[in-house]
Amino acid sequence: MKRFECGTLVPGCDWHTRAEEEAEVTRRAVEHMRATHGEEVIRPSMVGHIKERIRDEQPNPA
Repeated sequence: MKRFECGTLVPGCDWHTRAEEEAEVTRRAVEHMRATHGEEVIRPSMVGHIKERIRDEQPNPA
């Protein structure tokens, strides 16, 4: 499972998402940037910053 926490890119934002695939996490994060933070143009560098901050989420022990 992959996880992105927006606060690692936009201080003070507590939004996060997770999905099995990095591409889906990235898509959701880009949409969040547009809808919440008013980013009209998502440059490749922004996508790169998002991808740098995606982490593997450790499964909870049973």
